[in-house]
This record gives sequence, C-alpha cells and structure tokens, in this order.
Amino acid sequence: MKLNIPTYLTIFRVVLIPLFILSFYLPIPYSAEITTFIFFIASVTDWFDGYLARKWNQTTRLGAFLDPVADKVLVASALVCVVEHYHTWWITIPAIVMISREIIISALREWMAEIGERASVAVSIWGKVKTTAQMFALGGLLWRQSFTMEVLAFILLYIATVLTIWSMLQYLKASKGSLLKS
Repeated sequence: MKLNIPTYLTIFRVVLIPLFILSFYLPIPYSAEITTFIFFIASVTDWFDGYLARKWNQTTRLGAFLDPVADKVLVASALVCVVEHYHTWWITIPAIVMISREIIISALREWMAEIGERASVAVSIWGKVKTTAQMFALGGLLWRQSFTMEVLAFILLYIATVLTIWSMLQYLKASKGSLLKS
C-alpha cells in the first residue's frame, strides 16, 4: 500500500506521543510550554489528516485504523499527565469518565462492525464538539500559564465531561436495538 499525506500526518501524531510524554517530565523551565506545543501540533494534525483524507479522497484502511488509535492514546496520555500534575479527585474523576467512555465506545463500534451495523455508531457532531472542548481543556491544563487559563480549562474539562457522557448515551441509544436483541 502506498502511504499518502493524511496517513503520514497520522503517523507523525503517533511519533509525537512519546515526545509529548518526555517533554512533560523534562526538568526545564519551559517544559509546560513545550508539552503544550507538542499537544497542540498533534491535535491539529488530528483534524487536518481527516480533512485532507476526505477532501482528496485518500482514505485508507491503515489511516482508518491508526487515526482513532492515535487520538485515543494522545488524549489518554494527556489526561494521565494532567491527573498526575494536579493530583486531585476533581480532575481524576473527569479523566476516568473520559477514558472509560473511549473504551466503551471503541468496544461498541467493534461489536457493531462485527454484526454489520457499524454505521449506526458513526462519529457524530457531538463527538467532534466533545473532542474540541477536551483538547482546549487539556491544552490549558498542560500549559498552566495563568490562574485564569487554569479556571477556563477546568470549566472546559467539565463541559467536555458532560459532552462525553451525553455523546456516549447517544451512541448507546443508537445501538440499543442491536444490544438488546436475543
């Protein structure tokens, strides 16, 4: 299979994940800024690779597999780093909710694909809104540039958590008929 630009962007995002984690632990004055910059670049490539793949009609099986994996590993890594930094229940609980939702929806999509009903759990606009709120929240919590930024990031984190639960319920509702069949 020939790789294309959208797939290279996805692979680039995968490569950024260990660099992101490494930068989070760097004992240097600008570690938070570097970490946030890497997270921002990875987040932008998430949007950009999908856009280009659709626009140029360059979707591939590898890209379709790797893109959601890269997204989930990036977000889970960022959530774990944020939880470690703040070390408080009111950050840990939203992180657990978000990671749990990703596991549940991934399992649901896999199962729905097995029974030939994958389309009923396709990505919705609310999933995209949730992801946007989540990325901005995590960016602010990683950077910690000011008290105001952290407060806004906390608010966004809770908005993202509510959207996480709501979108999960929408996916479960869409698959309810298939889940409850004998």
